Amino acid sequence: MNKKIRLIGTLTLSLLAGSVMAAVSPEEAAKLGTSLTPLGGEKAGNADGSIPAWNGGLGTSAAPVDAKGFLGNPYAGDKPLFTITAQNVDQYKDRLAEGQVAMFKRYPDYKMVVYPSHRSAAVPDFINQAARTSALKTSLVEGGNGLQGFGDSRWIAFPIPKNGLEVVWNHITRFRGVNILRASVTAAPQVNGAYTPIRYDEDLAVPKGMADVDPKSSENLLYYYKSRVTEPVRLAGNVLLVHDSLDQIKDPRMAWQYNAGQRRVRRAPQVAYDSPTSEVDGLRTSDGLDMYNGAPNRYEWKLIGKKELYIPYNNYELASPNVKYADILKAGHVNQELVRYEPHRVWVVEANLKGGERHVYAKRRFYVDEDTWSISVSEQYDGRGQLWRVGELMQLQDYKAQVPWYALETLNDVISGRYVVSGMMNEEKNWIRFGVPNSASKFTPAALRSAGVR
Repeated sequence: MNKKIRLIGTLTLSLLAGSVMAAVSPEEAAKLGTSLTPLGGEKAGNADGSIPAWNGGLGTSAAPVDAKGFLGNPYAGDKPLFTITAQNVDQYKDRLAEGQVAMFKRYPDYKMVVYPSHRSAAVPDFINQAARTSALKTSLVEGGNGLQGFGDSRWIAFPIPKNGLEVVWNHITRFRGVNILRASVTAAPQVNGAYTPIRYDEDLAVPKGMADVDPKSSENLLYYYKSRVTEPVRLAGNVLLVHDSLDQIKDPRMAWQYNAGQRRVRRAPQVAYDSPTSEVDGLRTSDGLDMYNGAPNRYEWKLIGKKELYIPYNNYELASPNVKYADILKAGHVNQELVRYEPHRVWVVEANLKGGERHVYAKRRFYVDEDTWSISVSEQYDGRGQLWRVGELMQLQDYKAQVPWYALETLNDVISGRYVVSGMMNEEKNWIRFGVPNSASKFTPAALRSAGVR
């Protein structure tokens, strides 16, 4: 009898502990896949019908895929609804971010071509299940700078978010494929449009995608990232390795750089927060790649709410191998004739620098797509409160792999008139590859030297 009482007591305490740790109740989690999409977006369309209901997203055979893996455009027959220009921008301000409006003021030739909205996002079933597990088990550590109870899922930390920091963690933990390999190009055009392409081989891997990862040592590991410069010659062979953690205060990001000229591997603690990225003339901070990455501890995060916004979406033409980098990269900004915008719902999150903390951005605002948890538009403000940089992620759905992805990302400096573009693959040998077998041994400092051989 005493054993039974102790067992019942243990089970009761266990259940109570689980309820304290749970991000949402089982009743709330049951909305995933019913009134909400499996990842937490509103399943219904909007009031005027300009944003449709989510009906499962694109199927895996939505359009032809060429021999190199480049995606066909499933919406090639769509016609533009209208075009926003500097002359009529005031008519559309209700569905524009402040940074987007600033682009029209900075560049008289700027335009946004708006098309019908398609909620194309879809992910594999195991990711939908992971999101539901996260909803029930994941919570923020004290201070909000890490996650606990996330080990069973590892994707989409808070599909039903309660605050701004949880929305940002959703962007950081969103599904981007299990293991990916790609060759991509980054460029930072001068004011006159001249640019030098920087070509990278990139490798992103997660612990669940590698058989040789020690489960215990990887408990706090979010992902491995490695990039190797292949062009231009002066930078070729330089390699960056990053180990990112779930709790970056407990275990800060670890980074190493291999310099091909010096043939030396060095720790790179500066690859974080607001350290400038040298390859793009300091136009982007280390935490600005992928719209935002890294530890969120230097900011106070506020959830403003949800908003209907015109955001870059379903940009298959912009990612086409028929489009050359010279077609995309123009003076001042990318060629807006190639960019497709659609109305979608976004979460709006504002970050203000904490007292006593340091960062070149005193305030940031992110507009996060409800269907993918990708930051679609970003705004960065300097210490004077002046809008400084505006970012956009040119989203698309890789329907073959069932991965929400993008054609490229941009960051425009509206003060200097320069910008940086990352992730272009149009002229590369292959489209990005998902689900590539990988090994933890490739992501060690010792492996950098061989990776950097020119």
